[in-house]
Amino acid sequence: MKLTRRYRFSASHRLDTPALTAAENQKLYGKCNNPFGHGHDYTLDVTVEGAVDATGQITDRRALDAVVDEKILQRYDHRNLSKDVADLNGMVATTENLAWAIRAALLEEWPLRARLSRVRISETARNIFELEA
Repeated sequence: MKLTRRYRFSASHRLDTPALTAAENQKLYGKCNNPFGHGHDYTLDVTVEGAVDATGQITDRRALDAVVDEKILQRYDHRNLSKDVADLNGMVATTENLAWAIRAALLEEWPLRARLSRVRISETARNIFELEA
């Protein structure tokens, strides 16, 4: 059985890589290369899986919410992903890399009986990224 919980956070970023010139970055990333950055209201779906226990649940939803709050929301919400989030140091702060960083942060000392199954993050209505755990 799988359970998915949905979370929301807001953050800014700038897509820019030192491997390219300023003109190449602008051509590749367009408006996402704005020197002042830009923001998104992200939607994060965290899916866990496991057997239903004697309580009739896969996991305690409050415990899952606490893990996501501590490991993700407190780190990412209202931050500049390109500058303020150590998990993304040395990476272009694309949502693809953000999904990898979120998965890694969640898996670090995972405290729940249910297994992390999937991370899905929506940057916009058209840009949605999924990563199996």
